Amino acid sequence: MTLFHLTWKSFLNRKATLLMMLLSISMSVVLLLGVDIIRQQAKEGFSSTISSTDLIVGARSGQINLLLYSVFHIGNATNNITWKSYENISQDANVKWSIPLSLGDSHRGFRVLGTSSAYFEHYRYGAKQPLAFSQGRGFEGLFDVVIGAEVAKKLGYNLGSPVVIAHGMGSASLMKHDDKPFNVVGILKPTGTPVDNTLIVSLEAIEAIHVDWQSGVQLPGSKVTAEQVLKMNLKPKQITAFMLGLNSRLSTFHLQRKINQYRNEPLMAILPGLALQELWGMFSFVEKTLFAISGLVVVSGVLGLLALLLSSLNERRREMAILRSVGARPIHILTLLILESLLVTLLSVLLGIGVLYLVMFYASPLIQDQFGVRLAVQGLSLWQWQLVGMVVAAGALAGLVPGYRAYRHSLADGMSIKL
Repeated sequence: MTLFHLTWKSFLNRKATLLMMLLSISMSVVLLLGVDIIRQQAKEGFSSTISSTDLIVGARSGQINLLLYSVFHIGNATNNITWKSYENISQDANVKWSIPLSLGDSHRGFRVLGTSSAYFEHYRYGAKQPLAFSQGRGFEGLFDVVIGAEVAKKLGYNLGSPVVIAHGMGSASLMKHDDKPFNVVGILKPTGTPVDNTLIVSLEAIEAIHVDWQSGVQLPGSKVTAEQVLKMNLKPKQITAFMLGLNSRLSTFHLQRKINQYRNEPLMAILPGLALQELWGMFSFVEKTLFAISGLVVVSGVLGLLALLLSSLNERRREMAILRSVGARPIHILTLLILESLLVTLLSVLLGIGVLYLVMFYASPLIQDQFGVRLAVQGLSLWQWQLVGMVVAAGALAGLVPGYRAYRHSLADGMSIKL
């Protein structure tokens, strides 16, 4: 009988206690790998949300706040920007293209973004990928709306579906622009970015639904119909922020300084890449803490396995003595216990990886809905395999201590134990 066969028989003989330890270690593996996968994919997801944009300009506040509300649609702007300032800066000789952004409205909990056709032409995400339509086209009429892939999926919208925009944020807003309904004319392909959860309309449409509103309230006795608003001058007065692409990146810092010193109103220009680095710097402590906690959970699982093997060692001394009496050498006893510990750890790791992928498959849509983080079900990275290797090595080392004690036990010691 080989040592591997003997190890398996020993495992089956004490399967109840070892099964509990297997579950404990597998859950710690799920936590360890899960934290690292969420950390890595969240970082990649945030970094891939915007690319090829040299500067983002908004009202003067903090650069992280500006990045969050303009790109990730999290939070709100401290102030708006006048349309005149936007025109002056976008006409600078260093500017190649500009994308105006107007935020503040919603539809059933999804953000509504007012912009121009330049958004579909110049906005890039991931590895400089452009936005693409799965159905339809961009907006052309005043009450046309383009929706992201997640909006279409969750609300069941198709081309031609009616959309009523609500004032402010909230899934159950009572202040709705229901007198000026929109129609879906385009559905974007999935991007894995906040664009998927956004409804996009023209800046003129944002002006149109607010012509008879003031300070977030509809003016009494001055209702303007959808037909009347088509004849009005709908040039925007204010926007929330805008993105800039420059002719040369060498001029980035020069234009940034010029915007930050703009005299007509307090503005701020940020570099998206630097703002993202600052954002992750703020979360680095939390990231390291979560990783340390998950690591300690793994250590506690391995120590539990060690405690189990040590506590059962005295009960198994007669078993060891019988093995010695039939020709097993001390090194065989040592190897047997190490293999037993290694087997429990390997099975735990395999079970943990299986549970992790099962959780990711079913929980990924929920995590994206609640936190905006898209978890792609993909293979483990090299670093994650190294973490798995560390867990397996720790499990094998845990078998050394009881194995060494069994190695030192003599045949007479084992046979003389009183029952």
